[in-house]
Amino acid sequence: MKLILTRELGRLAKWLRIFGLDTAYFKQPRFAKLLLAAMKEDRIILTKNTRIGNHRGVRIVRIKSDILSEQLSQSFKELEITPEQDKMFSRCTICNQELKMIAKDEVKSKVPEFVFEAQEKFLACPKCSRIYWQGTHWGNVSDVLKKIKEGSAA
Repeated sequence: MKLILTRELGRLAKWLRIFGLDTAYFKQPRFAKLLLAAMKEDRIILTKNTRIGNHRGVRIVRIKSDILSEQLSQSFKELEITPEQDKMFSRCTICNQELKMIAKDEVKSKVPEFVFEAQEKFLACPKCSRIYWQGTHWGNVSDVLKKIKEGSAA
């Protein structure tokens, strides 16, 4: 499943990428270009923009809340997505590319020394070269995922 989010949903876009979903972020105000990109790339549009009407051949999900956890819950529910722990942090949060494993010795000059010493596994974005590792944020995201699952089970 591929998504495209409108400019008012930047934080949600980042979090959907954290959960491993292919999530494009469309910053332009031109709806015609958004529609074209969604059709061309076979993406579902997520938006808070109420002026965007329904269009044949494109699925549009209107996000109702301004609260991130509610946006995530709504997205997962309406798109019938079950977030999986093993897919977390498989995409770059900045540019949406799939992350690739990188040898530890290749990141020594690119990460803080304490991170290099404490971590064994590193991932890199092939497009923007950002480096990722399993720091405390992984646990924080796991906690968010747990709360979302508990909330949708209630």
